Amino acid sequence: MKNNQEELTNGNKVLEDNYEVMKAKFRRFILIGTIVYAILVLYFMFLGFNRMDHNSDYNQYTFIFVPEGIPLRFPKLTMSWLYDFGNIAAFIPFGIVIPLLYRIRFRKFITLFISVIFLLEMLQSLTFMGTFDIMDIISNTLGAIIGFVAYRVGFSSEITFKKLVASVAAILILIIGVMVVSETIEYGVNVNKRIEPIQALKEVSTSTAITKNFSTFTVQGEKVQPKFNLFSSVDGISKEHLFNLGKKNLWFYANCGIPDKEAYKGSVTIVINGQQWFQFSDKDKDRHAVKIIPFFEGEVEDVKIIVTGNAKVWDVSIAEIKHWWE
Repeated sequence: MKNNQEELTNGNKVLEDNYEVMKAKFRRFILIGTIVYAILVLYFMFLGFNRMDHNSDYNQYTFIFVPEGIPLRFPKLTMSWLYDFGNIAAFIPFGIVIPLLYRIRFRKFITLFISVIFLLEMLQSLTFMGTFDIMDIISNTLGAIIGFVAYRVGFSSEITFKKLVASVAAILILIIGVMVVSETIEYGVNVNKRIEPIQALKEVSTSTAITKNFSTFTVQGEKVQPKFNLFSSVDGISKEHLFNLGKKNLWFYANCGIPDKEAYKGSVTIVINGQQWFQFSDKDKDRHAVKIIPFFEGEVEDVKIIVTGNAKVWDVSIAEIKHWWE
């Protein structure tokens, strides 16, 4: 009887030793896989997507501290959506394997994760391999949180097939939840957008009030009667018309053309924030008036209109897009 008990004890000890050996091998396998995956992520963050070729595009340190959008909306077949999804999905594994390897509590894990991602985003900007973007930090952190929840559901105790299925289901539900919240925020932000009344632009150097008594002219047989303003060159010599705005999210309106009874020569160039944005010239085959009605998203510090020859620009105006809290 005693021998049987000793054999049973020895057998249990062997099983425990084998289990510990398998556990150590499994942990080593996960650690190596995590290191390889982390190197792959770092590659895409600093070298992937032809970043070396576009290195010269980032000629200054760029830090975006204010979110310019939302993390992830409902699926769309666009590169932008795939990029947003990748920014979340790529970091889900870290939320699973890090606590699996080190049994770390959520608060400490998320604090360390945000610190590391913050540092990597800083390095991206400082090495001109990208920009520091707070939206990337938010998206990456959401991915890590989703992964940690999946770890708690399926990996924090004894791992079973049912728990693994529950873990995958938790990931899918949380991703869908992020989409729903994002769409709700987007709707709440945009549903109350309103277009402000149209404002005619006035030159910085002009101190007199804008008159509405403009002479009429024709462009390809069409009569034109400017309502707000009229800009042209001075005796055929190039003239720059400058407008300081300091506004953002604008509908921009303008008309340009060359009158019929004048020599068909001249050009119109519109420059926004120092960058050429639109050009019309006598080299264009169509001689009709050109109407410009684009939307300019972002800050508009100044607008410059350069008119040469017999070209004319009229009814230059803007309409701001504002939210309810503005």
